[in-house]
Amino acid sequence: MTTSSPATMHHVGITVLDLEKMSRWYADAFDMSEEFAFELGEVGLRGAVLRAPSGFGVELIARTGGSAGPGFTGPLDAALLTGHTHVAIQVTDLVMVHERLLSSGASECMAPQPSPQPGWRMSFVADPEGNLLELVEPVGAVI
Repeated sequence: MTTSSPATMHHVGITVLDLEKMSRWYADAFDMSEEFAFELGEVGLRGAVLRAPSGFGVELIARTGGSAGPGFTGPLDAALLTGHTHVAIQVTDLVMVHERLLSSGASECMAPQPSPQPGWRMSFVADPEGNLLELVEPVGAVI
């Protein structure tokens, strides 16, 4: 007999070039605070785990010698490659959050619009280093 335990998303890891800049950006963009920072000096790796009041976490990782990734222009471009392509973040005011991220250095990849998932709206932005973020909001629901 097998028993299963429910899985809960703890955090997502995003590799960045400028750890300090991107830590500030994610903290400001999603009301996150630093849970802890770490350094593995022997391999030139540093990181910081940020957590939002909702429990959503982002681990930002920077390694000496790192270089920019594929630089997706949007979700359709990203869907041409296998592997991790974006992080989806549920928000309570899609248009407001989308616009706030654009004004803080994000790039627009897809304007707010209905999602293929019934009852949801979505948009896509790229963070200042080009990592793709999907913003999702249930239509007419209170979160």
